[in-house]
Amino acid sequence: MKSLILLFCLMSCSCVFAQMNAGVRNSRAEGDSLSRRELSIWDVFQQRRSVRKYKPDSVPMEDILKIIDAARMAPTAGNQQSWKFLILTDKNKINEMKDACVNETIENLKKNNKEVDASKKQEITNRFSNYLSAPVYIVVLTDNNSIYPSYNHWDGPLAAGYLLLAARALGYGTVFITDAIPESVTKAVFHIPDNYTRVCITPIGLPVEWPPTPKKKPLQEFIINETF
Repeated sequence: MKSLILLFCLMSCSCVFAQMNAGVRNSRAEGDSLSRRELSIWDVFQQRRSVRKYKPDSVPMEDILKIIDAARMAPTAGNQQSWKFLILTDKNKINEMKDACVNETIENLKKNNKEVDASKKQEITNRFSNYLSAPVYIVVLTDNNSIYPSYNHWDGPLAAGYLLLAARALGYGTVFITDAIPESVTKAVFHIPDNYTRVCITPIGLPVEWPPTPKKKPLQEFIINETF
């Protein structure tokens, strides 16, 4: 049954991809604000940010599919394309994931003899409420039954990176979430079969505000000429 549920989700994605390939057009008006216009690739690199609080505004399915369509073009070992992209939009299920994350975090603190009073519980709840405030989440998965499964741990993050950049190009915020939302919680709530490994989960949505640019090291610090 669990496998069938995931299969249904993935088949639904395929059906909408077919619609897109048949000519679904981007419906945003030309007068949209700068944050909603598509950016040049160089602007995208400079302006991608890790966003942790989102507006409730919906994201059109055509935009979601355009983002995933970019992610699937990432390089992969032997062209095995071991990815699956699980689209989450059901607010009730997202809230279920939030509650499970809060409960697991509290239980882990208690196991480590940490005090969890009402104030601490509210702090934890607020943190996950921000993380899980977006209208859409994409779970990036790799298939352990792929042709070259030992390469999945490289292929998966490449696709996720493409996804984050594509979302920013369309004016959306994302954040690369790993252990902040445990894989075990994601798999349990959304009935993801054991043969899939989660690479990350990312929200997609309009930020409440864009975070400021973090300080970056100078380019020269990263460049090595011929020898150390």
